[in-house]
Order: sequence, then structure tokens, then C-alpha cells
Amino acid sequence: MVELFAIVLPVFGLIGIGYAARLTGFVSERAGEGLSEFVFTLSLPCLIFRTLVRAEIPAVQPWGYWISYFAGVAVVWLLASWTGKRFFGVKGVSGVVAGFAAGQANTVFVGVPMILKAYGDAGAVPLFLLIAVHLPVTMTLATILAEGRQASPLMILRRLFTHPIVVGILAGSAFRPVAGHVPAPVWQVMDLLASAAVPCALISMGIALRRYGMQTGWKLPTLISFLKLVVHPLVVLLLATLVFDMPPVWAGVAVLFASCPSGINAYLFAERYGEGVALASSAVTLSTFLALGTTVAWLYVLGVG
Repeated sequence: MVELFAIVLPVFGLIGIGYAARLTGFVSERAGEGLSEFVFTLSLPCLIFRTLVRAEIPAVQPWGYWISYFAGVAVVWLLASWTGKRFFGVKGVSGVVAGFAAGQANTVFVGVPMILKAYGDAGAVPLFLLIAVHLPVTMTLATILAEGRQASPLMILRRLFTHPIVVGILAGSAFRPVAGHVPAPVWQVMDLLASAAVPCALISMGIALRRYGMQTGWKLPTLISFLKLVVHPLVVLLLATLVFDMPPVWAGVAVLFASCPSGINAYLFAERYGEGVALASSAVTLSTFLALGTTVAWLYVLGVG
């Protein structure tokens, strides 16, 4: 059990430091916004670029891996949207936000550092392969559901291909053939930027949690947190271990990826449409705090540590 806490405490410890620093006024909101922008636009794309350029990508697509994860996304997304509409009177874009919060994981601020801490380099390839399709799939689905027939394919493509994470994925894939010819000083700059992604992301996440807080009631955010932290990884675990045949590390990465709290993109999506903002912020806040306990439980189930 001590080994399990050794995996998650550095991750949630940095989140706690960011939260405490903002709570006490030691840092300002601008510090969190600046760190978040730096992580999203520079540091994390460099980390993804570096990983994909150097990674050994499997020749055959791991369809069982994709199906296991995204089947879980579909289950919790539908349950959150239906329950929100049926029992909590959530309508329109707010219903999409409820599903988005349950199905979209916080891979940037929690998933990347936690999974790399748990599995090391062995987990890097399945982790970043999943990141490569996770955001485009969930963001595209949410946009189509929110805008219905008014969603322009050109607009959706423009939003996706200008997203810094997608740019890092595309650049990393494109530069693989010439990676051996890149001068060492260039790689040193890339390594320095990439190494800052994890600590800066976690500190900024803590600052953001203090800002968002619990702006709505507990009932629906608690349900969304349960779907995200328990149901989603459970569905993935059952499919990855009982239905499909894949290496244990790949199955473990998929489960831990699914066990991450609700992603901050749910809040950003709600802000963009001006609906469901309080619901998204509450789900992000509550699921992140609860994830400290549920993550330890999933690490124990997977036999990590």
C-alpha cells in the first residue's frame, strides 16, 4: 500500500500545493492562467512530439485497445446525459456538458504524470497513442451534439487542427523519418520544454481547482464523478482483460487513463457555449479530489507498485 501512495502522492501533492498557494494568496490567478497556457501551447506539445518521434509504434493498429477505452466513454457519456436530463432537468448544451465531463479524462494534468510514474517508459507508447485520438474524438462528438445540424465540418476540422495537442501529435508523427538527423542542441531545447510539462500542469491544475470550486449542488457532480472514476475504468478493465487480448501494460494504461478525473476541457467547452459552466466546474473539482482515493484503488487492482 505504501508503494501505491508513492505513485499518486507526488501527483496530487503538486495539485495540493497549487491549490494551497492560491488559497493563501501566495500566487495570483494570472500565475495559474500563465502556467496553463504554457503547458497547453508549448510544454505538453513538446512532450508528445518527443515521445512520438522516438516511440516504436506497433505496425498493426491495436483495435481491442481502442474499443475497450471508447466503449467505456460511450457508456458513461450516455448515462450522464440521460440521467442529467431525466432526473436533474439538464437540457440542451448542459446535457452535452454532463456527458463530456463523464467521458473526457484529465489526461494533461493527471493522466500523463500518473501513468508515466506507474509504468515508466513501457507505458509511454500506449499512453500517447490514446492521447492522440482521445481529444479529437471527444471534442468532435461534443461539438456535433452541441451544435446539431449547424455544426460545420470545416469549423470542426479547423478547431481540431489548430489545437496545440493535435499539432504536437501531427508534428511528432511527421518528423519520425528525420528524427536521427536533428542536431543534439535542438533535442536539448525540446527536452527542457518537455520536462516542464508535468510539474507546471499539476500546479496550474491546483490553482484552477481553487478558482472553479463547487458552484452547483453535489448530486449530479457526484454521479458524474462516480461514472468517471469507477464505471468508466471498470468497463475498460472488463473489456481489456476478458474480451480482448493485449499486453498487461497496455490494459493497465487504458484503465488508469479511464480512471482519471473529469478533464478541464469540459469546463472550457461549457465556457465556449455559455451553458453548463457551474456543472462542469463542480464535476472537475469533485472528481479530482475523489480521484486520490480511487486511483490508489485502481493501482491496487492492476497490481502496480
